[in-house]
Amino acid sequence: MSDTANLKLPCLEPAQAQKHVTVNEALTALDALVQLSVTSATLSAPPSDPADGARYIVATGATGDWSGHEGDVAAFQDGSWRFYMPQPGWRAWDEAAGHGRRHDGTGWLAETGGGVLAAGASFGAALTAHVIELEHELTPGWANDTALEIPDRAIVLGVTGRVTETVVGPVSWSLGVAADPGRYGNGIGIPAGSTVNGISGTPVGYYGATPVRLTAAGLAFVSGTLRLAIHYLALSIPDA
Repeated sequence: MSDTANLKLPCLEPAQAQKHVTVNEALTALDALVQLSVTSATLSAPPSDPADGARYIVATGATGDWSGHEGDVAAFQDGSWRFYMPQPGWRAWDEAAGHGRRHDGTGWLAETGGGVLAAGASFGAALTAHVIELEHELTPGWANDTALEIPDRAIVLGVTGRVTETVVGPVSWSLGVAADPGRYGNGIGIPAGSTVNGISGTPVGYYGATPVRLTAAGLAFVSGTLRLAIHYLALSIPDA
């Protein structure tokens, strides 16, 4: 049985028996891949109770039913997992991170889009300014790596935040990344309404997608909600 070139949908054969099986298989794949929006791209093991139709991008180090499917789109359909191998140029909305992702033929890259053109040139090279935001609900522990990711090759001007529900547990908290937990602020207040305007002393370039990290001071996090934003510049290379 032949498949379509791009989405690998099964084709009907002349005089084929049980045509509905092939048609339903193709419809199931379309339901998973058209208008692709994934719950998360950071899980390496399948969730214990996925909703029917839920889709995920499988992270590295995949285990369990996802073993061997790193980077694939995993869709929970009809009570089991189906896997779809992405092609270069595929796009997906990452619901947890609040931004898009694009597959470059090797992996999924964060794609925030919507940048304001700061400068452009005749061959297509450009400098764009971006802001991406996320509301993060704190989980218990000393540190939270959020789903808000600094994109690969971003030049970060700063990270800002606001406490929308009082942070319970620590006496204060820090805003940064794993390599430098206080890069964008230390001693930040815990009451609702507290803010941080973490301006980079010098714009910082990142050479890989990097989660924003929240670190507790004094005592571990118990609960709370924050709104966070990354303010950055991106470079576009000249057209071919």
